[in-house]
This record gives sequence, C-alpha cells and structure tokens, in this order.
Amino acid sequence: MNPAFTNIAIMLVGMQVAKKLDFENPDVLFYTRAFYIACQVLTFLIYFIVRFKINSKNDLTTIKYVEPPNPMSGQTEPRAVVTTVKEYDLQQVNSQIKGIFTGLAMMGFMHIYMQYTNPLVMQSVSGIKSALESNIVKIHLYGTPATGDLKRPFKSAPGFLEALTGGAGVQTDKASVENAEVSGAGGIKQD
Repeated sequence: MNPAFTNIAIMLVGMQVAKKLDFENPDVLFYTRAFYIACQVLTFLIYFIVRFKINSKNDLTTIKYVEPPNPMSGQTEPRAVVTTVKEYDLQQVNSQIKGIFTGLAMMGFMHIYMQYTNPLVMQSVSGIKSALESNIVKIHLYGTPATGDLKRPFKSAPGFLEALTGGAGVQTDKASVENAEVSGAGGIKQD
C-alpha cells in the first residue's frame, strides 16, 4: 500500500478520534498522553533492536557513493564518500532516532506551551508506522534482502531544492565516484 495514502488515512482517522475525545476530562488527557509516550517508546525500541542487529552483523563491506552538493552548507562540489555497510546503517538509524527526539520536542512545544491536544492523537501511531516502513527496518527487522529500492545507499525522494535546481540525488555509478575522487572532494571516510 502507498505510504502517502496510509499517512492521509491515519490523519483522517486521528482527527475523527480526537473530535470524539473529551480532553477536558483529566483521565482522558492522561491516557492520551500515556498512549502517545508509549508509541514513541515503541518506536525507539524498534530502532534500538535494529541498531543491535546491525552491530551484531558487523558487515564491513565497503560502500562508495557520491553525495550531491548541499548549497545550504556552502558545498558547491559533490563529494565522494567511502564507508562500510555497518557505519552507513548505523548512520541511518541514528538519523531516525534524532527524528524521534525532534518530533518529541515539537509535540512538547505544541502540547505543553500552546495547549494543543489533538496532535497527540494524530501523531501517536505515525511514528511507529514510519519506523516499520523505513528501509533500514525492512532490511534488519524483516530480513528483506538489500536489493532494488533497498540497495545501499538508499534513494530518497528529491527535496524541494533538488526539484527546483534539477540536482541529482546520491550517485553510485563508477564514473561519478571516480570523478568526485579525482576532483579533490573524494576519499572522505565516514567514521
């Protein structure tokens, strides 16, 4: 099923559930908060299990790819990256875990400071859903082979800036890697 469609469905169901709940009742508010926190803890546990599996596999196969330049950080040239499967996967999991904490901070601001309670319901399940749909979880938790869309480095949808400038995403072809290594922006080992 298409993840965008399921995201919309979860939001619509979440909005309907939030309309039915009486957030003025302290018990309802307590259980809503507890459900949200439990979902975030479950999401974190999923990534913790994946992180454990990555470390136990200890796959030291080398990966070479070219990252596109990031104009927001002042990069003008693409750079070649040389890393291992283990380090790449750990980087992906760490990025997802940072996303959990970013979401918690935003939700804390919206709920505690701005007094919004509806987002607690709508955002509860979406974290678990996105964790279970992530490429790294598919590989290490479900045991899906890392081929096709799951081949490392993972292909990501083009961002807003890439769509405007027509920039390419991560490149793995031999010519691109060699050109980046020769241009002086290569050989950067990710530790």
